[in-house]
Amino acid sequence: MNDESDEIEFDGAHGGDSDDAVRQAAEALEEARSRLASVPAEVVVTNHVMGLYELAAIHLSSDPVDLVSAALAIDAVGCLVEGLGARLGDEHQTMTDALANIRMAFVQVKAASGAAD
Repeated sequence: MNDESDEIEFDGAHGGDSDDAVRQAAEALEEARSRLASVPAEVVVTNHVMGLYELAAIHLSSDPVDLVSAALAIDAVGCLVEGLGARLGDEHQTMTDALANIRMAFVQVKAASGAAD
């Protein structure tokens, strides 16, 4: 916004240009939502599980190690994998194995760092 008018600026645009930008953004959002709706939910959830797994791995490999953040991400993976079980579909066993692996990595990193329980 600027002091001389009540127009909202959108990426340097005024008036009709901002309306077009907002319309294009809304169309892009609708297209993304449509694509997401066409993907089975278990695939989307599994992708989120893997994102949380990666987040835990990042915190375990950071310098310094962030055990608190790693534990939170690992617990979130556990909630999803153990809570949803076979509802995760074909990737359930892979996610169970991934959870066991990241938990083992946590224990090893924690022991190596000398952190207390």
